[in-house]
Amino acid sequence: MALFDYDLFVIGAGSGGVRAARIAASHGARVAVAEEYRVGGTCVIRGCVPKKLLVYASHYGEDFDDAAGYGWRLPADARPTLDWVSLRDNVQAEVSRLNGLYMQTLGNAGVEIIPSRAVLVDEHTLQLDGRRVTARHILIAVGARPSLPDIPGAELGITSNEAFHLETLPRRVIVSGGGYIATEFAGIFHGLGAETVQLYRGETILRGWDDELRTRLQAIYQDKGIHVRTGATLARLDRAADGAIIATLTDGSTLAADSVLHAIGRVPNTAGLGLESAGVATDAAGAVLVDADQRTSTGHIYAVGDVTNRVQLTPVAIKEGHAFADTVFGGKPWRADHDTIPSAVFSQPALASVGLTEAEARQKFNDIKVFRSDFRPMKHTVAGRAERSLCKLVVDGATDRVLGAHMLGADAAEIIQAVAIAVKMGATKAQFDATIAVHPTAAEEFVLMR
Repeated sequence: MALFDYDLFVIGAGSGGVRAARIAASHGARVAVAEEYRVGGTCVIRGCVPKKLLVYASHYGEDFDDAAGYGWRLPADARPTLDWVSLRDNVQAEVSRLNGLYMQTLGNAGVEIIPSRAVLVDEHTLQLDGRRVTARHILIAVGARPSLPDIPGAELGITSNEAFHLETLPRRVIVSGGGYIATEFAGIFHGLGAETVQLYRGETILRGWDDELRTRLQAIYQDKGIHVRTGATLARLDRAADGAIIATLTDGSTLAADSVLHAIGRVPNTAGLGLESAGVATDAAGAVLVDADQRTSTGHIYAVGDVTNRVQLTPVAIKEGHAFADTVFGGKPWRADHDTIPSAVFSQPALASVGLTEAEARQKFNDIKVFRSDFRPMKHTVAGRAERSLCKLVVDGATDRVLGAHMLGADAAEIIQAVAIAVKMGATKAQFDATIAVHPTAAEEFVLMR
């Protein structure tokens, strides 16, 4: 008889947990996954997938305006209007479809899906709804959750979790935060027609991204009509007699809104998980501490994804989960590489980067060369839109190696994905220059900068 009920028990069916479970099962392991909500995790259920769909939807307003420059005409008394309920429900239908596909994928792989919360009892035992099970190896893949500010009235606001389920589209929105989630939702709400204010305590949104691009994006947001308020954030929220939310800011001023979105960061979802009972160490923020092989302080318990609070990106969690499963169950040891990770902000326009920013490169290397292409996209010229794009390469002057590539503009994320391959391989600026351009495209700017 088997000593344990399962070879692998995965707590959480997000992207990392699903990948780990499927790969481990393909190596012959007996695998179960516990998930108390829906399969797919933050990305599929309440994150990047539904948010990207809202980004698409929110851009149609500008597209309708731009179409006039290309000869498209609407009747004089006609104006496109948004049906928020239809958009919301269509997005949730797609989320449900993906949830079903994830469940099907796990089922086809022979993974048992247990719709229950799982709590660690000891280093091999888990408490489910109404029963206990044991596992030789345990993988913690419970992700993270939105942070809430410690201010009076914080409960009057919503987080990104609730933003996808609003009964009506608010007319006035305050988005609190300067990171990628806040910046994306500010673009979404504004594009869908809401009067939008983005609050950030610093001077420029998107701290950690290349300074030149984030400064440009903030200026574009201002030009579009998004009110970016820097140097202040929320001090308290109160409900007015007419139902509006009155936000008092740290600078003493007040704003009225119909909805306030808290987007000030995410915290590991480890509260009440029983980690202490299994001897699993965490840091001050509650993140599970792991080594390069995803192993926790309890040797046969592992963790992947946002719960480790290293790089909170879905593709990183997937790589970590795959590496864990191959290493522990497949006899093919390898590690997820956290160096030179491409990433994007689906702002409007999008911002995408791979490698070092200019500031980071100047701190690490003595001789840095920076190449830029600042241009008005062809699509905007006929449409009459003044918005400009910016491409940037950061190069080591001593070796000619491209250290970083950055872009602000339409399709930036799609373009950086391919550029990231070259940067990861250590391509030189001369090799970029030797590549023939695809014309006319925005992507060609990366091989034309001199």
